[in-house]
Amino acid sequence: MSLLSVVIPAYNEEAMLPRTVSALTSILESAEIGFELVFVDDGSRDRTWERIQEAAQADPRIHGIRFSRNFGKESAIFAGLAGARGDCAAVMDCDLQHPPATLIEMYRLWEQGYEVVEAVKRTRGEESLFHKVCSGLFYRIMTKAVGFDMSRASDFKLLDRRAVEALLDIPEKRAFFRALSSWIGYRQASVEFDVQEREAGESKWSTWALIRYAVTNITGYSTAPMLLVMWAGVIVFAIDVILAIQTLLRYRAGTAVEGFTTVILLLLFLGSIIMISLGIIGYYIARIYQEVQGRPRYIISRSI
Repeated sequence: MSLLSVVIPAYNEEAMLPRTVSALTSILESAEIGFELVFVDDGSRDRTWERIQEAAQADPRIHGIRFSRNFGKESAIFAGLAGARGDCAAVMDCDLQHPPATLIEMYRLWEQGYEVVEAVKRTRGEESLFHKVCSGLFYRIMTKAVGFDMSRASDFKLLDRRAVEALLDIPEKRAFFRALSSWIGYRQASVEFDVQEREAGESKWSTWALIRYAVTNITGYSTAPMLLVMWAGVIVFAIDVILAIQTLLRYRAGTAVEGFTTVILLLLFLGSIIMISLGIIGYYIARIYQEVQGRPRYIISRSI
């Protein structure tokens, strides 16, 4: 009998974890699918690890991994995949916004020979207008960067063992699971799902965290920010040429007027462009530095 590993990153999810365990075990047992649940505690500050221990002691099909500190969701996903023993592995959120029932449909597609099964969002649930606009912009950039549609992408995926091993072989430290799982190829399929509302607890994604997440992943897969620097230089050069021509014409006509304000504004404008450009270039250098350091993606303090 095939074994399905369900990898579930968890950060401060003590309220949701028992509900997630109950929902998954009930649905997978009723579908007669052999499974294990692999919870990864990403340095939680509440009683998430205690809840994982309690669940593991009550059911041998439940395993837990605890990080020494918070390393982020991407690291938790890769740690869970590394600890998964199944013939295939699914990744889903602990807050049950990824409906467990969709796992059955994904698993049946895997049985038909598909090696990467992605659950794509039919609806995104309740989101602010600002979040929708920013998400749309982020996914348009990522779609161009990676070469395939990511407009409805999610971390809710099921991977064959070969696909899991291919992901784990990628040495990239700041890996973007959502994009890499499609980038590796293999025979792929998709199913649709509606994002569910969280039953308990609060979202761990602040506006600043989402912005930082977007910047990290865009720079990891796209040189668009560097191209923006180049085009900013081209635009500034064009403005300089126009101003130079205008100045020479006025000088020849004898109507040139000395303008302190114009000089100051030009200096401020050029200075801003230069500082922004240096910041973008510096960020890419920082990414290179982080990769060269060779530090591990995560450190495991305990497992059960």
